[in-house]
Amino acid sequence: MAPDPRSPTTRTPVHGTGWTRIAEALAETITPSEVEEIWLFAPVRSEGREWGTAVVSCRADDDRRRIFTASYVLVTRGRDRGQGRVVVEEVGQSPETVLHEVIAGVQERAGESEPPVQIAPEVWYPPGEAAAPDAEGEV
Repeated sequence: MAPDPRSPTTRTPVHGTGWTRIAEALAETITPSEVEEIWLFAPVRSEGREWGTAVVSCRADDDRRRIFTASYVLVTRGRDRGQGRVVVEEVGQSPETVLHEVIAGVQERAGESEPPVQIAPEVWYPPGEAAAPDAEGEV
């Protein structure tokens, strides 16, 4: 059976070069074992560039979660192909009970028609492994 192009896993790969760079940059900023949830917004490709954004929640004190955004831009064509940058920013804290409402607000403010794909932290940070996955999804 052919994959459904509307499926979140078809729409947003979790191990592309941009996502790998985000996983590595996040691991330099926060302890991967503290990551609770990851949401990936569908990457946008235009004019030889690709942009992607992830929202990550981490444990904080009490029942709150620290919220980070991590974005990348990647050159996909031309002489500078493969060059890019990643920006990781802690944007606030949220009670765990309203976290999904916060994500819906991010989706609305970003003008995204599709909801983000939620992935388990173990996809990027396998238990017992210190390194983030490479572009092929291998550690």
